[in-house]
Amino acid sequence: MRPRANGGKMLCSSNLIEAQDASVIQSSSHYDVIVVGLGALGAATLYQLSQRGARVLGIDQFSPPHDQGSSHGDSRITRLAVGEGDEYVPFVQRSHTIWRELEARTGKPLMTTTGGLILAPRDRVAEHHGKSDFVRRTIACAERFGIAHEVLDAAGIRARFPQFKLQGDEIGYFEHEAGFVRPEDAIGAQLAVARDSGAQTRTGERVEAVEPVGNGDTLRVRTAGASFTADRVVVAAGAWLPAFLGAQARTDWQADFSVHRQVMHWFDTGSATADFAPGRFPIFIWMFGDGPEDYMYGFPASDASQPALKVATEQYVAATTPDTIDRSVSAEESAAMYRERVAGRFPQIGGRAVKARACMYTVTPDRRFVIDALDGMPNLLVVSACSGHGFKHSAGLGDAIADHVLGRESTLDLSPFARRRLLEKAQG
Repeated sequence: MRPRANGGKMLCSSNLIEAQDASVIQSSSHYDVIVVGLGALGAATLYQLSQRGARVLGIDQFSPPHDQGSSHGDSRITRLAVGEGDEYVPFVQRSHTIWRELEARTGKPLMTTTGGLILAPRDRVAEHHGKSDFVRRTIACAERFGIAHEVLDAAGIRARFPQFKLQGDEIGYFEHEAGFVRPEDAIGAQLAVARDSGAQTRTGERVEAVEPVGNGDTLRVRTAGASFTADRVVVAAGAWLPAFLGAQARTDWQADFSVHRQVMHWFDTGSATADFAPGRFPIFIWMFGDGPEDYMYGFPASDASQPALKVATEQYVAATTPDTIDRSVSAEESAAMYRERVAGRFPQIGGRAVKARACMYTVTPDRRFVIDALDGMPNLLVVSACSGHGFKHSAGLGDAIADHVLGRESTLDLSPFARRRLLEKAQG
């Protein structure tokens, strides 16, 4: 049996699963599925459930799309060849189809194809998202799936993209159909269509408990002012997942997830704006060395009102929580990003940061997703820990999750994301 899933983001309180409290305000509302958290995965799941005619409710403590979790900041990379593993490819392929369908349905641009360039030193085994030799893994994946691409040497990179000042003998993987998705717009579009299709949502409402009723075939979801029941619950809590698991006394599960602050920076393109426009400049992932933090990624200047090169890196050293994260970004953080990573690699870009934003990644030890039922509660599906590479897959994951929780067959296989792999590795 494939594991069930949840997707997205927002949730939770300090006591998410607890014994039934007879004093809670009761509601007669019963649903096929309740989705807790309406970020990337939650919105996608709610949308897909609504298209299958399910009676579905989505709950979020904020008003999505918002800037409190993981899915904000104007853009997220999408690429079809996935060096993280072949098991992801069907999900990103399906996601591209869904986003194009949503664009046609809503009239909103959600995905921009720019081409994508992944660079690394030819003579180094550069790591990314837990996979060593990431460029060559990506090339091999593209070849297995017939994904249109080119392999460029340093001369080819310089000729095609002179904006990059290479540091030595680098190799490049260029994918024609790569680009970026607008996360806030994608989440908003899915929620809007879901509501139009009959889904109900409650936003600005914190979930206080999820608890079994009777023999456990039904689950009750309680907020501060209401109570709802469902046959199944999908928890798409994102960075709030560790609190959810801790409150439920599932410390064994809780240890599988950590939350890390990440920062995105936008640097003014100035007189070079045309060279960094989406038609001339690709999304990129640029690895400099062997370590997981020896790299940066970035996007073309897509906002005509404030053209800027968006760049970011990742850090997994310092953990945080949604309650303690520093959401502000200091001028020194942007200055350090420019000084250490941008200045020597993009000579046309000056050091004026026009914007910076913080977000959160929820990460597993092996940097892969977890989509599985909570032990002892087979009708409560945990979907989380996208580990910094989930948004591109989110629409396809929502499609698979909807089929799974409704007991339908799917061509998309969720089984690689079962939690048991982490247990097997720990027992080792």
